Amino acid sequence: MEKVNREQFSKARLLVVGDVMLDRYWFGDTHRISPEAPVPVVQVGKIDERLGGAANVARNVAALGAQTTILGIVGKDEPGQRVIDLLKSGGVDSQLEVDADVPTIVKLRVIARQQQLIRLDFEETPSKKALAHKLERFEKLVGFADVVILSDYGKGALGQVAHMIEQARAQHKMILVDPKGEDYEKYRGATVLTPNRSELRQVVGQWTSEEDLTKRAQDLRKSLNLEALLLTRSEEGMSLYTDAGVSHVKAQAREVFDVSGAGDTVIATLAVALAAKWPLEKAMALANRAGGIVVGKLGTATVTSEELQ
Repeated sequence: MEKVNREQFSKARLLVVGDVMLDRYWFGDTHRISPEAPVPVVQVGKIDERLGGAANVARNVAALGAQTTILGIVGKDEPGQRVIDLLKSGGVDSQLEVDADVPTIVKLRVIARQQQLIRLDFEETPSKKALAHKLERFEKLVGFADVVILSDYGKGALGQVAHMIEQARAQHKMILVDPKGEDYEKYRGATVLTPNRSELRQVVGQWTSEEDLTKRAQDLRKSLNLEALLLTRSEEGMSLYTDAGVSHVKAQAREVFDVSGAGDTVIATLAVALAAKWPLEKAMALANRAGGIVVGKLGTATVTSEELQ
């Protein structure tokens, strides 16, 4: 297995662009049912806040020691300020556009006795003005990056994703995309696309065998002019589709506590390794290892270069 060179990683410069979120967790205990409705009453005893979406990708990139800049949109509100503070303490250069017209995306989870009772989502589509400003900033920032990560959670911050890919390509940058939705046409010309099984199924349909999957994945890759398509397959590991064919890595066998944010860790690790000039297959093996470590942690978590040794 390729050795992780921290110094190599510290020279890598990455730009993360996408849907920025705040993950809030309210932990408590419940002993009774509410007299107002047949629901449990939770006495909140602990509050935890973590970066979510593209912000979690940036946090993962920074945890590996790379130089990290994030471009996204937050509201002019307390959660937005919290995101900015958390990014700063995570060592990320925050280039967030503050949109006074919409709230910061927040996912609030209420958890009692290790059980998630409800998730409340606060989100609105960013304003046209904020998106236009963000695009201007992207055009200035992209030149400084070795690799660009586009983290699409379908919340609207990547409305101009096709234009961003064009801009990055014009400057010969590597572009990694974590895709969302059924329309992959907008990702045309990216370097690597990293869908999971259910995301790929939405686009190419249900496959009947490994050969069928390879054909569908390669057809999609060629039609979108991608250098590679990396399929993350949970317990089945990962498959990398390129002009050279297909290669697989097995999942790291370990206890799985939580898969939330695992895709963020995978794309972050892959991007840092590629920025450090690793070949694709070795970068995939490292990303696979990072994914195996992070699912053994609770909630959205990160992996350090020391853990990957």
